[in-house]
Amino acid sequence: MKKVYSANNLMEAQIVLDLLEHAYIPAQLFNQHAQSGMGEIPFTHAYPEVWVMRDEDYERGKRVIETYENTPVAIGNVQCPSCGEENPANFQLCWKCGSGLEIVLHRTNMPE
Repeated sequence: MKKVYSANNLMEAQIVLDLLEHAYIPAQLFNQHAQSGMGEIPFTHAYPEVWVMRDEDYERGKRVIETYENTPVAIGNVQCPSCGEENPANFQLCWKCGSGLEIVLHRTNMPE
């Protein structure tokens, strides 16, 4: 098991965890409750962390995270093809059902 990501907040850590699981990379979230102990422990020890379960998934997991971090911010909304829920255009996964939105984004950004 290897630490693949240290997040600024729990929401960001959950997004990364969902992206990894969507890429079939088993991962686990640690320190999800540690921020309540800030002040008693060093703040860097309280950051939420995402760890991949299998060491052989580490490099692929880093690439998934790098893609997430380098994705430009998109403005607007996109409809999930699986459940129909409206999501911000910069989401890669539907907030409601977790389905991928990449296909929808490519279709909406195609020139006519």
